[in-house]
Amino acid sequence: MAELNTIRTTAGARSSAIDQGLRAHMNKVYGTMSIGMLITALAAWAIAGLAVTTDPAAAVGQIGNGKLLTGLGAAIYTSPLRWVVMLAPLGMIFAFGALTNRISAAGAQLFFWTFAALIGVSLSSIFIFYTSYSIIQTFLVTAIAFGGLSLWGYTTKKDISGWGSFLIMGVIGLLVAMVINWFLQSPAMMYAISMIGVLIFAGLTAYDTQRIKSTYLAHAHHGDTEWLEKSAIHGALNLYLDFLNMFQFLLMFMGQQE
Repeated sequence: MAELNTIRTTAGARSSAIDQGLRAHMNKVYGTMSIGMLITALAAWAIAGLAVTTDPAAAVGQIGNGKLLTGLGAAIYTSPLRWVVMLAPLGMIFAFGALTNRISAAGAQLFFWTFAALIGVSLSSIFIFYTSYSIIQTFLVTAIAFGGLSLWGYTTKKDISGWGSFLIMGVIGLLVAMVINWFLQSPAMMYAISMIGVLIFAGLTAYDTQRIKSTYLAHAHHGDTEWLEKSAIHGALNLYLDFLNMFQFLLMFMGQQE
């Protein structure tokens, strides 16, 4: 009987430790993601401010909505450099996956901060094309939706791991549709793409949250602190991308252009 009580006590203590560890892990994920979003927002705002001028004498070009561009703005938005700015973050995503097992947790975190800053540079044009009010409004809507979806993904007892392949196929289809519409320039098709994009990344938010939780529970007993640290950063990157994409697709039909 005493041995049975000891086993129960040990099992209870282990379960409590895992629960505490999971909460700390998720706090690390959400905290890292939030700092990444802050870096992105500040980088986008700062670059947009430096890229536009009201002085015609200082302007070296202009963008589609008639705003005058400084040398920096012309380089980022109208020169071939814009392709580097657009594609560099995508390249970093693939690089992060390849380097995860080779770099330290501190290196992975620095990589994420750098990635967030580059995303800010590539997204800086939203401050030029959209009103500040609509950007803030869309951000708040995205934050509320993201919070609810992530909470559901964390607390639901339903196994949604089967959503993964379907959602990834949806992302690929979405990219193909966006490339096609880049040539067609169809407003109706763009509206449909934005709606479908919101739904896909809403699903990915719940799916990724549950996967982060499941991954931690499957590996917590190994006690590999370094691996768990890198896993938290990787999870933060996934949720960061879910939030960012949902925000961009919402902005397509909620945002008011200047």
